[in-house]
Amino acid sequence: MAFESLTEKLQNVFKKLRSKGRLTEADVHESMKEVKMALLEADVNFKVVKQFTKDVEEKSVGSDVMNGLNPGQTVIKIVHDELTRLMGSETTEIPLNTNGMTVIMMAGLQGAGKTTTAAKLAGKYKAKGKRPLLAAADVYRPAAIRQLEVNGEKQGVPVFSMGDRLSPVDIAKAAIAHAAENNNNIVLIDTAGRLQIDEDMMKELCDIKEAVHVDSTILVVDAMTGQEAVNVAKTFSDKVGIDGVILTKCDGDTRGGAALSIKAVTGKPLLYVGMGEKLSDLEQFYPDRMANRILGMGDVMSLIEKAQAGIDDKKAAEMQKKLKKASFGFDDYLDSMNQMKNMGGLESVLSMLPGVGGKVKDISSMVDEKAMGKTEAIILSMTPEERANPDILNVSRKNRIAKGSGCDISDVNRLVKQFEQAKKMMKQMPGLMNGKGVGKKGGFRLPF
Repeated sequence: MAFESLTEKLQNVFKKLRSKGRLTEADVHESMKEVKMALLEADVNFKVVKQFTKDVEEKSVGSDVMNGLNPGQTVIKIVHDELTRLMGSETTEIPLNTNGMTVIMMAGLQGAGKTTTAAKLAGKYKAKGKRPLLAAADVYRPAAIRQLEVNGEKQGVPVFSMGDRLSPVDIAKAAIAHAAENNNNIVLIDTAGRLQIDEDMMKELCDIKEAVHVDSTILVVDAMTGQEAVNVAKTFSDKVGIDGVILTKCDGDTRGGAALSIKAVTGKPLLYVGMGEKLSDLEQFYPDRMANRILGMGDVMSLIEKAQAGIDDKKAAEMQKKLKKASFGFDDYLDSMNQMKNMGGLESVLSMLPGVGGKVKDISSMVDEKAMGKTEAIILSMTPEERANPDILNVSRKNRIAKGSGCDISDVNRLVKQFEQAKKMMKQMPGLMNGKGVGKKGGFRLPF
């Protein structure tokens, strides 16, 4: 996940600060040198890092901070506030016209995930009661139109297509006319990308903007390309004009520097981040929540929203009752795994828990998510009685289950052990959220 390495390094810096009863200017200066190195290694733009550490250091050596009761904690708060400011402070929405149609043009390089992101965005608008239309104006990339049609069908959103013989300008004009006739109030134009920036692509985008009224031009960039994503955003902003950026592939093994640099370099807000391949894996970008994640404070609000969207309330209530009565069985375990998948998987959930931060990979490696299929096979090879009452699983039953699922008995034993551990953890989970906020008694504690 993005920022894991950065989170770990920053936590180490802040632990040193907190261990000191009093801070000197030399302490702050030394800490900022380490923060600067951590940010540069996370592929944050050099000029952005220089200004950021300068601002933090200036605010941290003020007399109020240095003479305070807990200067280390205060410096951490300053870093948090500056990170939030760096990424835009406020959450920005794509503005929609209250009366009439909103036209959104999607732009970006080939491979950034523009077509999929257009469909993800359309799905979000449909869920909010809007009537979006996807317009297939990428006439160059093989199967781009078909890809949009397939994704549009999955989202239940209509796709306007005229094949690959007409110009993107003509397709955009016709799509808007079609939307007006069919009462669609949002048009998302999927334009062509290139493997790299070229003048023809820029001219084509400018031609579309001249021919039709585009309300917002949204640039889609790949987080995996690091600083190149920032350079691409700057070029598009200068030559075409953009209104916001969507950063894709943030779930990959990326250093995350683009998220911290784009707003500062281009002046344009980050709107959404793509956190997976599923059409539901597009998250609104909240600068303060991202700052929390980077500093290892977790993102409880996003976790709650994911849970509300991905968990069946009725099943969750039933599961809680079963846990209280100690009647939680393997069918329930299978259900809980599926609910976790709906929330984006174990890594996604762990990354939002306070105190986990840079340890996501270590913790999630203990549970092989790719082995879900094997787990399901083992559980389904049990009798209903065995699934409901795991305590009756003796050696002969386990041997039969292993043969029936095509697994080794060690796999069955491992699953039974994981099940017991999961049951214990789930019993503790309700107590984790009893506090009134992060850092308060009874709630999540800060990790440093």
